[in-house]
Amino acid sequence: MYKEILKQYWGYDCFRDLQEEIITSIGEGRDTLGLMPTGGGKSITFQVPALAKDGLCLVVTPLIALMKDQVQNLKSRGIKALAIYSGMTRQEIIIALENCIFGNYKFLYISPERLDTEIFRVKLAKIKVSMITVDESHCISQWGYDFRPAYLKIAEIRQLLPNVPVLALTATATPEVVKDIQKRLHFKEENVFRMSFERKNLAYIVRQTENKTGELLHILKSIPGSAIVYVRNRRRTKEITELLNGEGFIADFYHAGLDDATKDIRQQRWQKGESRVIVATNAFGMGIDKPDVRLVVHLDLPDSPEAYFQEAGRAGRDGEKAYAVILYAKSDKTTLNKRVPDTFPDKEYIRQVYEHLQYYYQMAMGDGQDCIREFNIEDFCRKFKYFPVPVNSALKILTQAGYLEYTDEQDNASRVFFTVRREELYKLHKLGDEADKLIQVILRSYTGLFTDYTFINEDSIAIRSGLTRQQVYDILIRLSKLHIVDYIPHKKTPYIIYTRERVDSAQLQIPYSVYEERKERYKVRIKAIIDYVTTDTTCRSRMLLRYFGEKNEHKCGICDTCISQRDTMEQTSQSELKEKILSLVEQSAQTPAHLVGQITEDKELVATCIRELLEDGELKSNNGILSI
Repeated sequence: MYKEILKQYWGYDCFRDLQEEIITSIGEGRDTLGLMPTGGGKSITFQVPALAKDGLCLVVTPLIALMKDQVQNLKSRGIKALAIYSGMTRQEIIIALENCIFGNYKFLYISPERLDTEIFRVKLAKIKVSMITVDESHCISQWGYDFRPAYLKIAEIRQLLPNVPVLALTATATPEVVKDIQKRLHFKEENVFRMSFERKNLAYIVRQTENKTGELLHILKSIPGSAIVYVRNRRRTKEITELLNGEGFIADFYHAGLDDATKDIRQQRWQKGESRVIVATNAFGMGIDKPDVRLVVHLDLPDSPEAYFQEAGRAGRDGEKAYAVILYAKSDKTTLNKRVPDTFPDKEYIRQVYEHLQYYYQMAMGDGQDCIREFNIEDFCRKFKYFPVPVNSALKILTQAGYLEYTDEQDNASRVFFTVRREELYKLHKLGDEADKLIQVILRSYTGLFTDYTFINEDSIAIRSGLTRQQVYDILIRLSKLHIVDYIPHKKTPYIIYTRERVDSAQLQIPYSVYEERKERYKVRIKAIIDYVTTDTTCRSRMLLRYFGEKNEHKCGICDTCISQRDTMEQTSQSELKEKILSLVEQSAQTPAHLVGQITEDKELVATCIRELLEDGELKSNNGILSI
């Protein structure tokens, strides 16, 4: 049955490594943890069994961009799917949940923060849930590198759905995190499926250089094919892209600050091979399945082996030879260690940020619970004379401590929902020719407008209708005021959501587990990545595998340390062979052929050594007879 579903919706005849075992386990109703590296095909492991079951699969994921992509992908295959995340209006959420109850939907993607809302829990009681999927499940573990307290609410959801099995998925987890995931998700018994993290076709390279851009150009000229270049900040993405384009490479840049349309265009150009290089922050890569990436270069050090393994793992998914390169300068170690105070500013600083946030929103003591506010970090920092990076970190720590929920910048495309029934729409008169034309274009261009909010593109509608973009916007606003549509224009903003009432900053409690413990673990991860780049005697693949608790006794043979050691061994063996040749010739002059016959090593290697000894003057040849 599972293979039939795979064939029907995805066109594949068989599953990849471990997929079928995970599917069978969750299909039998067993709590299951799947450890699958980036590109291992995680989504198939829950989408296939969910289609085989009666009811809806609840998918918890923190990645809103990935959520939207997967919903769109499922819809394109004729599978009914929805998503609920921060930034949606109450009306949108109610309609989505009502559709889950009555609309025969198979998938509901939801961000972990939405699990705790009253409206969700009330509606959940009426939804027939077949299974729960927890993506990026390492986020539930305080030992994990990206712990999110909202994930702890999943255990409460399990109590509301006592007989519903859970499938936890992650691409990066150390042994202690693997145990913690199962404990925090209340697994009935330990049940882990591990795919080997070893990538036999991926060569891990570390290059120490003080001229990173020069080395990058050299590497791109040496290794053909599609490439990703990761940098630390948005400004650098543009600078490096301009450099590459100036050198004749076709490159685009990508970061979270770009609007959705620009990100989509650049991502598509790169995926189609129209641009060779994408220069990006770590915002790029989630959910992007491009198998033929030949090269991933890190110009700046990532701050954990987990992050590096995920990003490097985007190379060579087609199984062909690929390279993951870190360019390392001596100053990088100092730069990386400076991230500690930026990521964990002093507790007093965090209290100040919290206090100023109340002034910013004019929030009275005891008020605020469940309030949602748009947040402009540049405006906030300008008013209170802060730098954005530590403020961003302070808000994330306040999120971890349970005082608020800070969502990163989101780009929400415009959405439309027809609030009148289709037959009523046709009875409406005197809307005007332009409004009628606009309605007809929207109805022809999009589906599901009467049952759910649908993402629209005003530019596209303007071209099809012959109206200007401003006219499209003005008419939609007018139709919204007439209660014919509910129109939510495009908006790009982060949010602050108060999860409890405002407290006096002096009473603010930042637990040891949220601050001191996480700070120590952050330092351990930084040390691990510094050890990785500064060690030149251990196989790179083995170092990464050991970090994730996977023991392998063999070297990869293709990383820079393996190649360097092999070259050293070859040089040593050649040196020893030359000494043997000189010793034999010293005992008696002889022909090269006679000499080769006395030595058991490879004959071509012996001939090479004789030639080099003659060139260096250590051997002499007189009428074909060798002597010292």
